[in-house]
Amino acid sequence: MKHILVIHTGGTISMHEANGQIIPGTHNPMRDIQLTTDTTSQVTSIDLFNLPSPHITPHHMLTLYQELKLRLPDYDGAVITHGTDTLEETAYFLDTMQLPKDKPVALTGAMRSSNEIGSDGLYNFSSALRVVANDKSVGKGVVVVMNDEIHAAKYVTKTHTKNVSTFQTPTHGPLGLLTKHDILYFQIPEERVRFDLTYVSGTIPIIKAYAGMGEELLKLINPETIDGIVIEALGAGNLPPDTLSHIKELTAIGLPVVLVSRCFNGIAEAVYGYEGGGVDLAASGVMFVKELNSQKARLKLLIALNSGLTGIELKTYIEG
Repeated sequence: MKHILVIHTGGTISMHEANGQIIPGTHNPMRDIQLTTDTTSQVTSIDLFNLPSPHITPHHMLTLYQELKLRLPDYDGAVITHGTDTLEETAYFLDTMQLPKDKPVALTGAMRSSNEIGSDGLYNFSSALRVVANDKSVGKGVVVVMNDEIHAAKYVTKTHTKNVSTFQTPTHGPLGLLTKHDILYFQIPEERVRFDLTYVSGTIPIIKAYAGMGEELLKLINPETIDGIVIEALGAGNLPPDTLSHIKELTAIGLPVVLVSRCFNGIAEAVYGYEGGGVDLAASGVMFVKELNSQKARLKLLIALNSGLTGIELKTYIEG
């Protein structure tokens, strides 16, 4: 018999509509659902948080990891219900932690609250239970299960404000999908470095590049009050030339500067050799993150710094 742990953290899936507003309540409606994947599965549910996902911080993510680390040895896998706004960040954080490889973990949520017409929460929850209970899901890492699709935590992102098919994996596509009677996987996630954090702290802002950008915005940031910076660069990884002098000042004092592309698809890399191009930035000590968006690159740097990585080890991990 499969024994599945369900951890509720809040979000739209646990909210309801009242007077035209989507609001959380004191009671989580998901706790009223007696749903299993089949007659041989047992589900145990706990309420860890009841928070809208914009309220989730890395400290909550760490608490969730510690809860999983403590409880997963007694279960065959876990389903986490979560608000969709920051679901991809929590999924990525957990996927970089040292969770048991033989215990599937799936995050799911809803784009419509529990009493709205067309509510998708119950269906997504049922789908996530099916995925975690399926032996094919072992060794796939942390996944996001929404709208009949299974996505790798590393690459999935929210692409629409309200559409139920909001979660997509732009560059690679989904890991797999659910049919009426089966679960199919098309890809196998690559192995990656994992950490066992006991604390998390640090400030890492995200700055988005734009046409005509100068150094004014960068000068507003006091390097003594931050631990690193993530820049959403243009195209393949380029910046307006007026930003260069201050970026070089930041890297010269040892502040980690991480670069991703602001593009929806593709990989940031040092390709262009003109002033402000990726080749120039890489030579200045800027680290390129190939396939993550800015919010996940921020978490990657935060996790690396809290794990004590510095120098060439930090660069190798960030760019790997």
